[in-house]
Amino acid sequence: MKILVLGSGGREHALAWKLVQSKRLTRLFVAPGNAGTAAIAENIQVKPGDFKAVKQLVLDQAIEMVVVGPEAPLVSGIADFFQTDDQLKNVAVIGPGKKGAQLEGSKDFAKAFMGRHNIPTARYQTFYRDNYTDALDYLRNHENPPYVIKADGLAAGKGVSICQHFNDASENLHNMLLGGKFGKASASVVIEQYLEGTELSVFVITDGKSYKILPSAKDYKRIGENDTGPNTGGMGSISPVPFAGETFMNKVEEQIIKPTIKGLQKESIPFKGFIFFGLMNVKGDPYVVEYNVRLGDPEAEVVLPRIKTDMLDLLEATWNEKLDNSTLDIDKQYATAVMLASGGYPGEYEKGKPITGIEQVKESIVFQAGTKQGENKNLLTSGGRVMAVTGMDKTLEKALEKTYRSIKQISFERMYFRKDIGKDLMSR
Repeated sequence: MKILVLGSGGREHALAWKLVQSKRLTRLFVAPGNAGTAAIAENIQVKPGDFKAVKQLVLDQAIEMVVVGPEAPLVSGIADFFQTDDQLKNVAVIGPGKKGAQLEGSKDFAKAFMGRHNIPTARYQTFYRDNYTDALDYLRNHENPPYVIKADGLAAGKGVSICQHFNDASENLHNMLLGGKFGKASASVVIEQYLEGTELSVFVITDGKSYKILPSAKDYKRIGENDTGPNTGGMGSISPVPFAGETFMNKVEEQIIKPTIKGLQKESIPFKGFIFFGLMNVKGDPYVVEYNVRLGDPEAEVVLPRIKTDMLDLLEATWNEKLDNSTLDIDKQYATAVMLASGGYPGEYEKGKPITGIEQVKESIVFQAGTKQGENKNLLTSGGRVMAVTGMDKTLEKALEKTYRSIKQISFERMYFRKDIGKDLMSR
């Protein structure tokens, strides 16, 4: 089977890495990809949001399946584009249509959906630019610090502000609603109750009727150690999450996963793809913080290596609505990923820095993200999050040791990484 993966990050490299292990794969394309995907697949310089160019690529190469990595093309309706085009409608697209993608594309839509289907989440209120004063009054009179303010739309993982003081919260509210901090994404905002607990991510793959629960993971969003500083796209992740045992996961399945799938069916929203449940464990009970409609990044870099089942078989069963007949085999080992970032990220940073040492890494997997090949085919940085280094072993401690040993072999100017990924879970 010929497959196209859309995207250019570490998640897409991980998907490509997993797909090339399938004996049934005949050819793999990644658009636009990065230097890591170029080593195992064929990179095509097509932007995922350019639907006409994607269509031409699919037709020219007789591609049979498209796996959509990032959220933006899903929210823009790439799955609907394929389904309504006579030349493309038989091509399998892994990812929901525009309506299903609103679970991630609009915080307000997701919150209302959870309300309709009795899915546990924090209380909230949505406000628009023309009722800024009402939003300010709500913030002052109905919430307590820490204050949580979220841009309603997509903001590249940076649209959430958690403020300890009212003045900071009101400034963020003003910048989002009136200052256009995130453009259209913050034309409306959700003010939300702060939940005290520990975050984790749970993923499912669903054909819209049945589902398979993928390995749990924990993402580390803050740039600084001990979870300090601004949010990033993710500085590391671990899987499985030690505190997400059988009792807790039973609650997640019964109170969150099943009502979500049934809710999609009840509202006639077809969904073939991944659902990411961003959860908060509040004193042993799960609450939904957010939905994503694709695999997370860097969670994919720890979740996919633990899936022993042929990924192509799993995706094909999803498209053909035969997931209930599939089996999912999970590796019991821990996987730990640490992100190597450009100095200055998530603020301004320089690109084009030579990267050395990747070829020396033998005991971990290196998933490239912000990388490109230079004129002399040397490896260069091209983004804020450059690569994720993933180690696997029987214990969390040993997996982390592998990851950090491997990182010592890699170098580029102003390379930055957190040295405390997973340490908060060691004593659990």
